[in-house]
Amino acid sequence: MALIGAVHHYFDALPSEPMTTPQRVHITYEFKSDPQTVFNKLAEHENLGPVFGANVTRVSDGTSTRNGAGSVRRLKVGPLPAFEETTTTAQPNTLIEYKITKGSPLRGHWGRQELTPTASGGTTLDYTIGFDSAIPGLAVLVGKVLTSTIAKGLPKLAD
Repeated sequence: MALIGAVHHYFDALPSEPMTTPQRVHITYEFKSDPQTVFNKLAEHENLGPVFGANVTRVSDGTSTRNGAGSVRRLKVGPLPAFEETTTTAQPNTLIEYKITKGSPLRGHWGRQELTPTASGGTTLDYTIGFDSAIPGLAVLVGKVLTSTIAKGLPKLAD
């Protein structure tokens, strides 16, 4: 996979559309590879460390497939406590959704990775993350860090 165009991203402190979480990160990225290749890269937990700037380990496989709904990964970012994300939706070649299920000061954290084929045979990734925090200012800070880290990390998935 390789970058065709620019990485587009934005961070909204207040969403422009109804969401259950007030903080939102949105990144789009265009891959040269087809949706199946991109989906397989994103679905495999062990591939995500460089994208998130974290140590990522598989906790458990999904209920019907290795990387499907119910699969769990543990992420450890620097000196911060580890947390776990659980895949809630895995529609091959089109959609991955997940949420934090353990160990985070963030509330209502969810992620959605939507894949769309391009006319040139590549794939556009539309990646949205929503969350909040009871700690004042934390969600805004996390949003800025996630935007920067993921935008820099997605090119590392290229093959």
